[in-house]
Amino acid sequence: MKFVNLHAHSGVGSPFDGFGYPQEHMDFAFDNGCEALALTDHGNMNGLAYQVLHAKKMKKQGKDFKPIFGVEAYFIPSVVEWREELERHKADKKMARKIEKEQSGTTIENEGESKAKGLSTINRSRHLVLLAMNETGLQNIFKLVSESYTGDYYYRKPRIDFDLLERHNEGVIALSACLGGIYAGCYWSKREEGSEAVMECMRDMTRKMISIFGDRWYGELQWNNVPEQHELNQYIIEIHKEFDLPLVSTADSHYPTPGAWKDRELYKRLGWLGKGKPEWLDMELPLSVQEMEYELYPKNGDQMWDAYTTYSKDCEVEYDDDIVRQSIEESYRIAFDRIGDFLPDNTVRLPDFVVPAGYTEDGYLEHLAKKGLAYAPCNIWKNQKYQDRLQHELKVIADRGFSKYFLTMKAISDKTNETQLSGPGRGSAAGSLVAYALGITAIDPLRYGLLFSRFLRSDATDYPDIDYDVSDPMVLKEQLIEEWGSSTVVPISNWNTLQLRSLLKDISKFYDIPFQEVNVVTSRMLAEATPIAKKAHGIKAGVYTPTFEEVIKYSETLQKFFKAYPDVKTHVEALQGSYRSCSRHAGGVVVGEDLDKYMPLISSKGVRQTPWSEGQNVRQLEPMGFIKFDILGLSTLRMIEDCIRKILERHYNKPNPTFEDVKEFYDEHLHPDVINLDDQEVYKNIFHNEKWIGIFQFTEGGAQRFASKVKPTSIIDLAALTSIYRPGPLSAGVDKAYAKAVEEPQYVKYLNKDVERVTKETYGFLIFQEQIAQLAYNLGDGITMDEANLLRKILTKKGTGKGHEVKERIHEKFIRGCSNKGISVREAEQLWQTFEYFSGYGFNKSHAVSYSVISFQCAWLCNYYTVEWTAAFLSREPESRKEKAINLAKQHGYMIEPLNINYSGDTWNILDEQTLIAPLTTIKGLGDKAIEQIVAHRPFNTVEELLFHEEVVYSKFNKKALDVLARCGALKDLMDDRFTGDKHFWTAVCLDRPRNKKKLDENIETYRPEGSYTEEERIQFIADLTGIFPLSKVLTTKIQNELAEMCIPPISEYDEDLRLCWCIPRKIIKKKSRNGKYFYVVTAIDSNSAETRIRCWSIDPEKDDIQINRPYMIKPKYSLEWGFSTYGRVNNSWVLLG
Repeated sequence: MKFVNLHAHSGVGSPFDGFGYPQEHMDFAFDNGCEALALTDHGNMNGLAYQVLHAKKMKKQGKDFKPIFGVEAYFIPSVVEWREELERHKADKKMARKIEKEQSGTTIENEGESKAKGLSTINRSRHLVLLAMNETGLQNIFKLVSESYTGDYYYRKPRIDFDLLERHNEGVIALSACLGGIYAGCYWSKREEGSEAVMECMRDMTRKMISIFGDRWYGELQWNNVPEQHELNQYIIEIHKEFDLPLVSTADSHYPTPGAWKDRELYKRLGWLGKGKPEWLDMELPLSVQEMEYELYPKNGDQMWDAYTTYSKDCEVEYDDDIVRQSIEESYRIAFDRIGDFLPDNTVRLPDFVVPAGYTEDGYLEHLAKKGLAYAPCNIWKNQKYQDRLQHELKVIADRGFSKYFLTMKAISDKTNETQLSGPGRGSAAGSLVAYALGITAIDPLRYGLLFSRFLRSDATDYPDIDYDVSDPMVLKEQLIEEWGSSTVVPISNWNTLQLRSLLKDISKFYDIPFQEVNVVTSRMLAEATPIAKKAHGIKAGVYTPTFEEVIKYSETLQKFFKAYPDVKTHVEALQGSYRSCSRHAGGVVVGEDLDKYMPLISSKGVRQTPWSEGQNVRQLEPMGFIKFDILGLSTLRMIEDCIRKILERHYNKPNPTFEDVKEFYDEHLHPDVINLDDQEVYKNIFHNEKWIGIFQFTEGGAQRFASKVKPTSIIDLAALTSIYRPGPLSAGVDKAYAKAVEEPQYVKYLNKDVERVTKETYGFLIFQEQIAQLAYNLGDGITMDEANLLRKILTKKGTGKGHEVKERIHEKFIRGCSNKGISVREAEQLWQTFEYFSGYGFNKSHAVSYSVISFQCAWLCNYYTVEWTAAFLSREPESRKEKAINLAKQHGYMIEPLNINYSGDTWNILDEQTLIAPLTTIKGLGDKAIEQIVAHRPFNTVEELLFHEEVVYSKFNKKALDVLARCGALKDLMDDRFTGDKHFWTAVCLDRPRNKKKLDENIETYRPEGSYTEEERIQFIADLTGIFPLSKVLTTKIQNELAEMCIPPISEYDEDLRLCWCIPRKIIKKKSRNGKYFYVVTAIDSNSAETRIRCWSIDPEKDDIQINRPYMIKPKYSLEWGFSTYGRVNNSWVLLG
C-alpha cells in the first residue's frame, strides 16, 4: 500500500515532544520502504536545514527520497480577539493567576493546552499542519512562521490566525492535524453539548478553511488506541461526506524508529523536570510499548493499515475500509502529484542597499578600495606591489562573486566606527589588502608579509569569513537592527544540547539510583578521562576537554556505572546531543533583505533569530544561502575606550568626552598606522620588566614568564610568543627551543637563503602557517600560492583519500623544485618533514599580528598613562577576577582608597598618580538610579545634607541604598562626633531612617549605646557587599612573611607532597552524613581570590570551632571524589595564625 507520512516531529523543532534528528527519521523511512517524508515540527521549521542537507546527501548516495517541507502551526481564529481577551484576563487578578507565565526561547509542546485538559482558553491553542507544494508555498510558510513570532502573534508560543492564512496561503496544503487540531478543538469544546453542536462547529471551520484553501484543505485521520481519536475520526468522516472533503491518514510520528519509544518518553519527561509536573503527564516511565496508546514512528503503508485494523478493533469502532484505504493512499498522491520535487532556493542573499545606483557591486568595491588605499599612510598607493596586490585581490573577489559580501562588511564597519572602537583585525582577514583599504581591518598586510590566499583562495568554494571585533557587540547589533530592520539583520541561533553530566544525573532519577552514587561518577569521570585523552592526542600541556566518546572510553568509574545500570547507558547514548534549549550565537548575524520571506525566523527573549545555526560543529546557514557575519565582543577594546576617556579628562581638560573625542585620540595616537610599534621603551618597561597590568594576551603567569624570558622587541616577536604559547607547541617544547634560539641567535642554522628569508624573523622556527605556504611557493616547481595555502590544511591527511592525493602531488612539485634550486633530495625531504611536524602547531600569522598590535596598544597605554590604564583595567575586570586585579594594582604600588560617597563614581576614579578610588558600582544592592542621584547631587558634607536634600529623589535613593552605603563604609566621612561608632551611625541613620531633623536627633540619642561594629563584622560587610575580601585586614604582613619563610602555599596552589597550605574560611555549613555523624563544609579563599570547599569529617560541633575571616594553616587530603578534606578533631588539622 502506497503511503507517505505527511505529519512528523523531530527533536530539533519539537524538543521534548519529538525525538531524534530529522536525518534519523528520513533514513528509517527510506529503509522502511517509504519514498518521502514530511517534517512538521511545532510552530517552527528549525529542522528544515537538516532535512535539506540530508536529502542532498541521500541523493549523492543514490537514494531516491523526497523531503517535504512543512510545519504544525499553533492556530487561533483571531489574534486580535485573543489579545483583547488576554488583556481582560490580566486585568482581573483572579483570572490572571490562571495565565501561564510569559516564556521565551524554546517552545515545549504542552498537550494539555491543545486538548481538553487545557482549562484556560487563553492558554489553549490548536494545531494546523501546513505543507509547501512549491517554492511559493514554502516562502509563504516561512512568512507565516516568521510573523507568528512577532507582535501580538507571540505570547509564550507563536500563533497564526485566519487573517495570516488569507494573506499567505498560495502554494500551501493544510491538514486538520491531530487530537490537538482545529477539528479536535470543536470536539473538545462542544462534545458536552452533543454531537450536533460538534458538527456545527466543524462545519463552520470547514467552510472557512475551504474559502481559504479550496481543495487544498484536508481532513486528517490518525490511528491509535485513544478512544477520543476514533470519535474525532468519525466526525471528520461525516464532514468528508457532507462537503466532499478529501481525507488523508498520517502516522504523526514523533521518534525515528520503533525501538526509540522509550527514549522519547524519557526525553519528554526530562523536558518537564524543574518546570513542575503537568497534569496530563505521568512522570513514571512505561515498562513496555504495549502500555502506550500509540506507536509514533515513520510507518509504511502496510504498517498504517495494520495500525488502523488493530486499533479500531481494540476500541470497538467500525469504519468503511475503502474510505480508510483511500485516505492512506491519498498521502502518496499528495506527496507526488500535488507537491513538487524541489529544494529551497539557496541563492545567496546580501543587501542591495550597499551598492549605490549607477554602480555594479564589483565596480563599487574597486572604487572604494582604490579610494581607501589612496588615503593610506606613506603613499603606499604609489607602490607597484600594493597596486598589483590590490588588483589581484579584487579579481579573485569578483571572480568568486564576493564583492557584495565585502561591501556589506564595510557597511557594518562604518556603522561601528560611529559609536565604538573596532579591533585592528582578527583571523585571516587581516591578510587582505582590500579589507585594509576598506577600513575593515587596520593592519597593512604587505608590511608584515600576510597572505591574501590564507584568507581567500581562488580555487576554493566556501565563503570568506571575516571575524570582526568591537567593544560592545550587543549595542552594535541593536543599532544595525534598528537602522536596517529586523528582517534585514538577524542574530544567529545557537542550540544547546543535552550533555553527559546532566543526563547522568537526570536519567538516574527515573531509575532510583542514589544521588551520591551518581555524584561519584560525575565528579571523577572527566578527571579520569582527560589525561588519557590528552596522551592519546599527544597533548602535554594546556586545557583539553575530552569528547563524549572519549569520556565513555577512558573513564573507568563511568564504565563500571554503565555496567551496573545498562538502561542508563542506553538512554545516555541515545539522548546525548538532543536539543535542549535555544540561545544566541556570541556574535553571528545574517544580513540580507526580506529574510523573513526566505527563512522561517523565530524569536528568543524578544529578539528575532535564525532557525538554523552556524558554528564549529554545525554548518546550516551558508549551504542554505545565508552568510554569517561575526560581530564579536573584545573587552580589551572597552578598556582602551575607558582609558582614553580618563586621559582626556585628566590631561586634555575634557570632563565628559564624547566617542568622537575618544576616536580622535585613538586615531592620532593608537591606530596601527600611526603608533610607533617599535617603541623600545614600551617593550622594555612592560614586557621585559614585567609590568603586567591587564596587557591583552599576557594576563596569565605562564605567558608573562615566557615573554620576560624572551624579551620581545617587535610586533613579530609578540606574534611569535603568542603563537607558541598554546597547548600544541608547549607540549612539543617549542617554547624552550625558541627561547634558546633567541638567546643564542648565532647558532641558528638555515638550510639556504630562501629558508632564512622566510624564517629569520622567528629564529629559524616555522611558527606561522604562512611560513610553510611561503616556502612551498618559493621552493616548489610551479606550486601556486593557492596550492601552497591548501598545503597547510592537508599536511596532516593520512590514508588514500582526496586530500592525500593532493598532498602527494604538491610533495612531488616541492621536491622537484628544491632539486632544481640545488637542494639535495635528502635535505628537501627533511624540510618537508619539518612542514609536517610544524603543521600541527603552526598558527595564523594574520591573527597573531593583529592581536599582538592590540597587546602593544595596551602596553603603550600602560607605559605612558599608567594610572589611567590601571583604573580602566580595574573597571573592566569581571567580578570573578576583581579581587585578584585589585591585588595586582597594589603590587604595582597603587593605594586603593575605600568607597566614599563623595568621590567614588560609576567606574574606578583616580585621586592622584598613586591612588585609585573604588566605584559605587561595586556595592551589591546599590542600584543605578541611586547612583545617579548620588552623583548628581553630591558632595554631601553632613549627614543632614544626605538625608534631607531638597533635590534628591528619595524613592530612587532609598533606605536600602543608605543601608549598603553605610555598612560598606562609604558614609564614613559623614559620621561626626555625635555618633559613638559606625553601628550607632547605621542604626540611627539607616535602620530607623529619619524623615526630618527632629527624628534624626531623637535617633542619635536613642541608639547611642549601639557603639561600633567589631572588626570581624566590618570585614564581613565589605566582603558581602562588594564581593572583595579585604585580605590585608586579615592577613597581616607578619603572617605573610612567616608563611613565605616556611614556603607554605595558599590552598589554590596545593602541593600534594607538602600537604600543608593556608586559607581563610569565609562560610561554614554544618551537615550530617548518612551514618549520623556531623561534618563541616568550609568555603575558604586565599591570596589568589580562589574559592575552595573543604570538608571536615567526624567533627564534634560542641568542641570543634573554626572562625570565619581568620587565617589558618591546614593539613588537608585531596581526592577526586570529595576534593579537600580533613579528618577528626579540627585542632589536629587546622592551626589559627596570628
